[in-house]
Parts: sequence; structure tokens; C-alpha cells
Amino acid sequence: MTQDVKESFGSPGGSLAAKVRTLAPSMTRSMQRVAEAVAGDPAGCAALTVTGLAELTGTSEATVVRTARLLGYPGYRDLRLALAGLAAQQQSGRAPAITTDIAVDDPIADVVAKLAYEEQQTLADTAAGLDTVQLDAAVTALAGARRTDVYGIGASGLVAQDLTQKLLRIGLIAHAHSDPHLAVTNAVQLRSGDVAIAITHSGSTGDVIEPLRVAFEHGATTVAVTGRPDSAVTQYADLVLTTSTSRETELRPAAMSSRTSQLLVVDCLFVGVAQRTYETAAPALAASYEALAHRHRSASR
Repeated sequence: MTQDVKESFGSPGGSLAAKVRTLAPSMTRSMQRVAEAVAGDPAGCAALTVTGLAELTGTSEATVVRTARLLGYPGYRDLRLALAGLAAQQQSGRAPAITTDIAVDDPIADVVAKLAYEEQQTLADTAAGLDTVQLDAAVTALAGARRTDVYGIGASGLVAQDLTQKLLRIGLIAHAHSDPHLAVTNAVQLRSGDVAIAITHSGSTGDVIEPLRVAFEHGATTVAVTGRPDSAVTQYADLVLTTSTSRETELRPAAMSSRTSQLLVVDCLFVGVAQRTYETAAPALAASYEALAHRHRSASR
């Protein structure tokens, strides 16, 4: 699916465009054409009947209706009304969205502005597409877990380390595994009451899928943090937390945008767990701050 449609952070069309980007991997190609059309030209599509939109996109009326439902509307009539409202808001006046492609000869100030814009869009897309019911269930599982194992490779491995460090700071037992052999041998020890989390943007990283499968088969609660909700990793996940799927460019590889969205999910998990375990989490955080305080004082001298 192309991602030429760019909405400003917090703009009226941001939510719809975010849904389209997030759900694209689970759509058929014909459904993607419908979704691209409504996200790219809300006003034009709002003026079309279901038959007209089907003809415009080279699809069928049934495909248009299925796409509307996947985007969260009961039927095409509801989507059409929403598009009309969106078009009216856009016509009220809005600065054109900036282009985020980074050129080799861009001044550093432009690089900063473009990266900041893309990071904002990634966060907005992830927040819009995150299933809070699944997130709440993951928080509940983590808060009561005997032990949590987190699997990630490369950039996702750094995110896995970030999550385990946060959980350790509030007194929970957590381990990050980037070595696939250690990940599997540790997963064998998991059981009901434990949690295993796989972080993989593509959802197809074998070194992450394998330990999650083992944990799943041994009864642990399994969570997949991925940009592909229909990918291989989700078949072994009790819960799926979907991250934004951003466009990859030469100077901004997918690992950069995926890391940003994964860190947002990790922060949501951590804050949720800290809330649930506040009576023990707060003293644990205070103790860790105190234990490190002398290092900060020494560094400031």
C-alpha cells in the first residue's frame, strides 16, 4: 500500500489515515485501494455512492462495504458521513503537510524538522491503532507474573532491554533475550503465571517466533508487539499489540520508525503495570533512585 497521503499530527484526518496505515497489512489489495481512496480524497469520496466508489477503485460494492467495516464503521453510509465531516473540517483551513523524505544534501535543520514530524506521525498512528483491551490484558498479566521474558533481535532487542530494565526498577523479575538459543532454553522453563513478550516489527523473525512458540506451548501468557497483526508471530500470541507501519526510505530505515512505535507500547505497558502495582512499585523506584543517587552526585562535581 502506498503512503503518499500524509496528515499533520493531530489533524482531522490523522485518525483515518492512521487506521488505514495500521490495517493495511491485513487488507486485500482491493480493500487497500478503497482505503487509499478515502484517506487520500475524503471530499471526493464523500460525494460518491457505494457503486461510484467501487467503480472508482476498480473493486466491488461488497469490497467497499467490507473496507468500511474494517475501518470501524457499521456500513458505507456511516463511512460516507464521516468523510463528509472530515472534508468540511479540512476545508476550514489547514497548513499543507510537510514532506518527510530526507535528501542527502538536506541542511541539518531540515533533517531535524522532518525526523520530528515523522516521529510524531509514527506515535500518533500507533496510539490510534493500539487495541486498549489487549493492552489492558497484557498489563494485567505482567502485573501478576512470576517472571517475564522478552525476546527481540537488533533494534527490537534494544526495546526488549528497555522494557526489562523498567520492570526491574519496580521490583519485578524480567529478562531480555537477544540470543536465540538462550531465549529458547529459558522459554522451556516458563509456565502458567509467567509472561513472554516477542517484539518484532515484521512479525516474521524466526529467532523471536521460536521462543514465543515454546513459551506458548508451556502455558505462559504470550504477547506479540508487531507492525504486522496478521504475521507468523501472532499465531503463538494470546495478545497482540500493533505498532505503526511507517514508510521506509534510504536514509530512514524501517528499524528507526519501528523502534519509536515499539517504545511507545513499552512505555504504556510499564506505566500500566506501575499503576497496578503502585504500593510495591513506588518504594522500589525510590530505592533504585537512592541506590544510584551517589553516582549522579559524583558526576556533577
